[in-house]
Amino acid sequence: MEPQILRLNIAGLPLEWLHWQEAVGLFARGLVVWTLGENVRTVKGGYSRIDCRQSRIELPSILASDGERVARPRTIYPLSNRTLFARDGYLCIYCGKQHGQSELTRDHIVPKSYGGLDVWENVVAACRRCNQFKGDRSIESLGMELLALPYRPNLAEYMALQNDRRILSDQMEFLSGQFSKNYRTL
Repeated sequence: MEPQILRLNIAGLPLEWLHWQEAVGLFARGLVVWTLGENVRTVKGGYSRIDCRQSRIELPSILASDGERVARPRTIYPLSNRTLFARDGYLCIYCGKQHGQSELTRDHIVPKSYGGLDVWENVVAACRRCNQFKGDRSIESLGMELLALPYRPNLAEYMALQNDRRILSDQMEFLSGQFSKNYRTL
C-alpha cells in the first residue's frame, strides 16, 4: 500500500493527505517550504541537456507548502463510520469487545427520534448485538453504560483517524504532539 504524504501549512498545521503525484506537483511548482521525516519515495524525471544528469525528487513523509491557495486548516471534520470506528479503537463502547469495521455500527446515544443529532459528541461505535438491544431507547432506561465518552477530535486527531491504517511512525509522532487529552491511543 502506497504511503500518503502529510501536507502541512507553513505554520505546521495539518491540511490533508497527499498521494505522491500531488506532492511532486508541489515540488515542481516550488511551493514546498520545508520538509520533515523519512523519504518515502524517489521520483526520477528527464535528463538535462546541459549535463545529461537525470532529475530526481526525494519525497518526504511530511511537507509544508505555501502558495496556490490560502492554506487554512479546516475546522469542521466530517463524521464517517470509518473515522468514528477508528476514534473508538474498533471497540463496541457498550460491551468492550473488539470488532472489524464491517461488524460495527454507528449508535446515537440520544436517539434521533428524541432529538439526538448525528454529531461526534452523540455517536459511538457499537456492535450489531448491542445496537439492536439498545434500539431506539436511552442508555439510562436500559441500565447500559458507556465505556468511553464520545468527543469531537481536533485537527491532528482527525488527520490520524482518516489515515489510521497507513500512517507512518514519523507522521504519527508529528501529529500526536497536537493530540488532546481526550484522544484514545489505539
